[in-house]
Amino acid sequence: MRIQTITLAAVAALSLGTAACTQAEQDNAQADANAAAEKTGEAAENAGSALKEEAAQVGSAVAAGAGEVAQEIDEGTDKLAAEASEQKAETKTDTRGN
Repeated sequence: MRIQTITLAAVAALSLGTAACTQAEQDNAQADANAAAEKTGEAAENAGSALKEEAAQVGSAVAAGAGEVAQEIDEGTDKLAAEASEQKAETKTDTRGN
């Protein structure tokens, strides 16, 4: 019984508090909530745009680096192939043996 009385008193106080808010106060609170939501949305959109730009820059840097590495590998394998050809030619002309 005592718990019911306390619960009933809390519900009554909450109801009175809600009823005490005028329509203008409720409208202001809704307008504030809408403005906050709009600002949050704009901030999220700006952050998304910034992240997209940074990701594009990182992608470009990775692509450029990969292209440079591929070129260096190509040059290195060309050099190794040339050295191997020279070694084969040298081995063919070697008449001294071991």
